[in-house]
Amino acid sequence: MSTAYSIRVYKQYFNFASSHFMLFKNGTREPLHGHNYRVQVKGNALDLDDDMVFDFLDIKPIVRDICDSLDHKLLIPKNNPQLHIEEREKNYILSTRDESFFSIPQTDVLILPIENTSAERIAAYIAFQIRDKVLEKFKFEFKELEIEVEETPGQSAVFVLTKD
Repeated sequence: MSTAYSIRVYKQYFNFASSHFMLFKNGTREPLHGHNYRVQVKGNALDLDDDMVFDFLDIKPIVRDICDSLDHKLLIPKNNPQLHIEEREKNYILSTRDESFFSIPQTDVLILPIENTSAERIAAYIAFQIRDKVLEKFKFEFKELEIEVEETPGQSAVFVLTKD
């Protein structure tokens, strides 16, 4: 019989303030706007290692660094076919199918390898970042990693990454 354990971590500093706009399949987009996002992490394991799933002291700086990398940035989805991204000098030139056009300093933008900047896609991005960093640094992989991204109080999306 196997047992399962989990840790849940949500600190006040697991947050980031970012702007974004969603791009829709019909070629329209929502207006550029921002959120004060909050992140919660739940990691599951079948067994304990040294009586712990994973040390809280080791996971907290990883999540904090990921949140800090997203903070005060315009989040742009690299993998969205509705968006054209061009580098020009020190700016990104963004154009959409609805003929919107943005010129934004590269230092203000974070281009993410996702399809859109929904809370769901951001949660998935964070999950893969945590998985990769924990595996690289600690040679550990959660059986299941659940990331919740709260866009506004009472409104959040959850992504669950399961180990094969």
